[in-house]
Amino acid sequence: MNILEFRNLTLAVGGREVLRHVDLAIAEGEFIGLLGPNGSGKTTLLRATLGLLAPLAGEIRVFGALPRRGNPAIGTIPQRRSLPGAVRLSGYDFVAGVVRGHRLGLPILDRDGRREVASALERVGALALSRRPLGELSGGERQRLLLAQALIGHPRLLLLDEPLVNLDPRFQQEIVALVREVQRDLGLTVIFVAHEINPLLGALDRVLYLGAGAAALGPVADVITTPVLSRLYGVPIEVVRLGGRVFVFSGGANLEAEAHRHDDMAGQGGTESHAHDHHA
Repeated sequence: MNILEFRNLTLAVGGREVLRHVDLAIAEGEFIGLLGPNGSGKTTLLRATLGLLAPLAGEIRVFGALPRRGNPAIGTIPQRRSLPGAVRLSGYDFVAGVVRGHRLGLPILDRDGRREVASALERVGALALSRRPLGELSGGERQRLLLAQALIGHPRLLLLDEPLVNLDPRFQQEIVALVREVQRDLGLTVIFVAHEINPLLGALDRVLYLGAGAAALGPVADVITTPVLSRLYGVPIEVVRLGGRVFVFSGGANLEAEAHRHDDMAGQGGTESHAHDHHA
C-alpha cells in the first residue's frame, strides 16, 4: 500500500516553481532518504505533505486522502528547531508538552498521557535524559528527545527534516541507527532529509533526489549516479564510490562536503516551528 503519492505535482514558493510534474509513490514501511542541493525543494515538499502549502498543480495523497494540517498520523522533526524558551525545561516536560496538542508548557497529564510519554522516551533511549534540563544536553541528546516528541500520538509517517545537522559523525550514526530501529519496530514510514548520503547508506530502502525542478526515486545504486545527478543538478556531476562511501563532485569540489545552508524555505517559516505542531 502506498502511504504517500505525488501526482503530476508542481510546487512554487514566492512565485518560483521549485518542483515540476513530479510523479512518484512511497510505500508503507519504507525508509526514504530525501536529498538534493540547496533550494531544490526538500523542505517545501515536506510542507506540502503536511498541508501547509497548496500545490500549484497536481495533487498529493497522504494515506489516500488530501493533505490536511494537524494530521495526527504524521510526526515531524522540523528543520528550524531553536528552543530559546525551552532550555530550562526538563527533557520529560519538553516531550510531555506536545501530548494531545499542547505546545511547550507544563500540561497536567492523566495516566494514559504519562504512559505515552514514558513509552516514547524509553523507545528512543532517553529515560535518563528526561530528568535533565534541555540546556545541558548535547545536540545528539536533544535529537533523541525531538524524536520522542515526534512519536507522541502514534504516527504512521515520520518527516525528519535534517536531524543530523551540526552533529558529529558518531552522533549522526547513532541517530540514523535509532530512527531505523524505531521505524522497523513500529512499522513506520520515514522520510529523512539529509544533505549527505553517506550517514544514511546502511538504513535506506530508497533515495529521493531533487534538483532542477525534477525528482528521481529509486535504489541508491540507480539514483546516485553520474547521469542522474548531472541531470538533476543541471551541471556535469561525477559520482565516486570508495571504501563503502559515495562522493559527489562538480568541477573538482565535493558538493556534499560544502557548508550547508537551510535556504529551501528562507523567509517562509521552515517546516514547522515545533516538532509536533500537527497536534495543534
